[in-house]
Amino acid sequence: MDTVLWQTLAGTRGGPNRARILRALDRRPRNANQLAQEFDLAYNTIRHHLDVLEDNGIITSSDASYGTVYLPSERAEQHWDTVEKIITQIDE
Repeated sequence: MDTVLWQTLAGTRGGPNRARILRALDRRPRNANQLAQEFDLAYNTIRHHLDVLEDNGIITSSDASYGTVYLPSERAEQHWDTVEKIITQIDE
């Protein structure tokens, strides 16, 4: 999981935004529209990042088709020290 986190959050151009999204979801689960407003990013951009995070098992979502709520996966929470390390390096 550490490799997946490093690649997804730090190894790509969109990684810093994905890291910010993940940190926000750790504070409070949210839907894509709420994240788009919070980060002043296009809804489609947020959806793309959420899809990447979910495809890599970093976040999980509710089963609702409208207003789906996202939160960190159990695997991500188990490796949260790596997430924090990555975020610290991105922020430098």
